[in-house]
Amino acid sequence: MTKVNRRTALGLGTVATAGAVLATAAPASAAARPGRSARAAASPELAGPKINAAFQREKTLTGGDWQVHISLENGATPLVAVSESADRRVEAYSVNKVAVAVAVLDKVDRGLLTLDQRVDVTASIVVPGGDGIFVLDTAYPSSVTLGHVLANLLTVSDDTAVRLCGLVCPAAEINQILVGKGFPNTQVEPVANPNRFFLGTSTARETHALLRALVAGTLLSPSSTAFVLKLLRSPVAFTDGIRRTMSSAERARVATKAGWFVDARHEAGVVFDDAGAPLMTYVLFADGQADPDNFGATHPVLQARARLGRLFLDATAQLTGAPGAPRHRIARQRPSNGG
Repeated sequence: MTKVNRRTALGLGTVATAGAVLATAAPASAAARPGRSARAAASPELAGPKINAAFQREKTLTGGDWQVHISLENGATPLVAVSESADRRVEAYSVNKVAVAVAVLDKVDRGLLTLDQRVDVTASIVVPGGDGIFVLDTAYPSSVTLGHVLANLLTVSDDTAVRLCGLVCPAAEINQILVGKGFPNTQVEPVANPNRFFLGTSTARETHALLRALVAGTLLSPSSTAFVLKLLRSPVAFTDGIRRTMSSAERARVATKAGWFVDARHEAGVVFDDAGAPLMTYVLFADGQADPDNFGATHPVLQARARLGRLFLDATAQLTGAPGAPRHRIARQRPSNGG
């Protein structure tokens, strides 16, 4: 598999989400094959094999490389449903924006930053052609709150928001915070400018552990934990993958973050029950599939994830969170007509 220099791919490193691997072919039928529904399982032990079988079908359909770790809550110790190449360190792309947000919010929890403090947005800091909101706004210089930055970082996956986070939490500090929290493989990649970085690497197992620690309340303060989960479960959060074939109420039960660059299509998150207790945690890193120039919902990996997301909900429909597990209130979508 041929590697491409990330700075060549982006032009002198102007985008924060860099690093690439060229695609290999996948079966042409992958995008067209319909998903299969699953009957609800009565226990995690019964749901696990259903989830594993579904993943194996999707992996066969899409081809390419997968690094996966999926578990179901099962008392004190999670039941691992799927674990493949889970310790392989890979470019995590925008999935690592969750880790960046954790580092920034750690500083908020320690009183070094506040969500309402202002961050300057200059024309030079806006990522040209990047994903998100900031590139669409031509009125610079301006300023926004740090809370606004994080909201854009974790919902529409704004690339400029990465650079704005770097202004208040430099690359070296992000990595130091993450190592201190037990995530030595989840690291951003520093560049010459200490306030800039590529989004770096992680493993499926370590991203899984970070998400479980977040939900368990051991990673951040209760207010910061609630803030992150509100963003990742919001209606504007990623809906092209796991959440695509769900109702608005079902989407509100899923906290998810996707990452995409060149041929990689990643997604990781947590499924909650109706009471807000975690049911399962999934990390699906995938690269090397067909159609690398397609970043839309018709990409074969995104179609596979949409089928898996529906199955995740159906297979766990009879399950509830473990007794004593933290509950995170689920906010239902309430559209407005203005006024």
